[in-house]
Amino acid sequence: MRGLEVFVQGAGLWAPTVATWADFKPWLDGALDDAEPGKPSAEVLPANERRRAPDSVLLAAAAAGQAVAASGLDPGTLASVFSSAHGDQAITDYMCATLAESPAELSPTRFHNSVHNAPAGYWTIATVCHAACSAISAGDASFGAGLLEAVAQAVADDRPVLLAAFDTKGYGPLLSMTQVTVPFAAALVLSPSRTPRSIARLGLATAPIASVTRARDDRLHAWAMANPSAAGLPLLEALAHGTNIDVVLAASAGMALHVRGEALT
Repeated sequence: MRGLEVFVQGAGLWAPTVATWADFKPWLDGALDDAEPGKPSAEVLPANERRRAPDSVLLAAAAAGQAVAASGLDPGTLASVFSSAHGDQAITDYMCATLAESPAELSPTRFHNSVHNAPAGYWTIATVCHAACSAISAGDASFGAGLLEAVAQAVADDRPVLLAAFDTKGYGPLLSMTQVTVPFAAALVLSPSRTPRSIARLGLATAPIASVTRARDDRLHAWAMANPSAAGLPLLEALAHGTNIDVVLAASAGMALHVRGEALT
């Protein structure tokens, strides 16, 4: 595949012990202690929606809101790609248990929130966005597949695109299958052209998969092993440190996404 080039306009992150992109580098450097776990702060959502939104929506909206705020762009104009390996596992567990035991008691609200594109729907409604919006899943390769989709859209349509990758913690019998033991979300705003807010240039190309890059920080590697959406942490780690970027991410079972780039000042 011929290489694609984009520029990172903003980034966002919510992880078990660090809740914002602004705190990510200080936390990596040891300047910040582990934060107390709590609900993601999805300020982009109206207060009523935040109170009733499921974990998947809060995760995605928290990371996406940070990235868009950093980019300085209007969220209502941004095309978006929402990527998740398993969607909202707590709701899926509830749905399966309720349908098996007492299907007449199934909550319409939880059914509504069970669809894979629920976070994308909440986001576009909250931001009054009429731009194209995609929700995709590629198992453990979901972050890489989402990144490739977002970059391809940015280049093909010559417009900035938001990528939000998220996965909730596993529950019930699903946990033994997915083995997702921590929640995680990350977001990037990607532009086909450089602007004064660009923090990095990325060049992407696909190749047959061999091995993928692991994060240098052992804490990040542990998250990547515990949540498929955290597979992008080697890229996020390089972006946070402002170092040259040379990482390989899975984009499917047989395809790798080679990401090279540099920080911009």
